[in-house]
Amino acid sequence: MGEEPQTMFVITADQVGSRTRPDIVGSVQARLDERYGERLALPVDRNAGDELQALTADAATALALVLDLTRSDEWSVGLGIGSVRLPLPRNTREAAGDAFVAARSAVTRAKRTPGRFACEAVAEPQSGEDAEALLGLLLAIRASRSDAGWELYDLVTSGLTQAEAGARLGITPQSASDRARAAALRVELAAHPALTRLLQNADAAQAAGADADRRTEDG
Repeated sequence: MGEEPQTMFVITADQVGSRTRPDIVGSVQARLDERYGERLALPVDRNAGDELQALTADAATALALVLDLTRSDEWSVGLGIGSVRLPLPRNTREAAGDAFVAARSAVTRAKRTPGRFACEAVAEPQSGEDAEALLGLLLAIRASRSDAGWELYDLVTSGLTQAEAGARLGITPQSASDRARAAALRVELAAHPALTRLLQNADAAQAAGADADRRTEDG
């Protein structure tokens, strides 16, 4: 008898314009594995030619992957939250469960959304809708960020203070503050913990909903 399924996050990303642009799947796959590998349930995998798939049980990692992949216009990104069959296989593309079905539906829908992102949850769909709505707001803010804003963002999120980042960039503290305000850095950094908690709650809601369904079937 197999193990009980576990709720997880599946990220499916489809390269935009893969027929007319160079294939970047391999290079991005390697970068994501290097950056997030220890927090993934399995290595990032190539799926269906021009797609990437990642699997994690950690909400913060799921959020980081979504923000990483949506930073450019190169990917449509779907986030699925639901059960994953255990034990896990050796490769992400061989894994199965409701979370993968949800991610497939989400990435298909993401291709038609302004931010190229969609989220779907299986047992409690409303939690996925809430996550999509609020993450969409953050993605809209990020879409208008200038290169200078991203330069400051990368330094601050690497662990430097805003003043240290400004010094590294050779700008005054006031200029760093002005740049941070224009880039809405405080707004985004304050949103990260809240969005992580939202995804954690969505994950918990899927587990609770799946348990309720099993009890109904058993009864």
